[in-house]
Amino acid sequence: MSGKRKIFTPEFKAKVALEAIRGFKPISELAKEFQIHPHVISNWKKQLLENLPSVFDSKRGPKSIENNDLTDSLYQQIGKLQVEVEYLKKKFNSIS
Repeated sequence: MSGKRKIFTPEFKAKVALEAIRGFKPISELAKEFQIHPHVISNWKKQLLENLPSVFDSKRGPKSIENNDLTDSLYQQIGKLQVEVEYLKKKFNSIS
């Protein structure tokens, strides 16, 4: 091995940890299949189990990216409208 550490995506870690939780295959077999040390799989499994309850922390559930984008867009529109209102107030005051 070259000494460089492999970097795994969160999706890959979740997939492997889920396989370990399911228990259809022993961790040693999963380690061979995914070419990862069994200790790493055990750690990922432990992390997943410890963090699972946080998925249900919020009564509304996790916020979607679409909602965040919509909120940002609406705040932008509000900002533009406020600038326009201030501009129109100044124009109106200068006319009268």
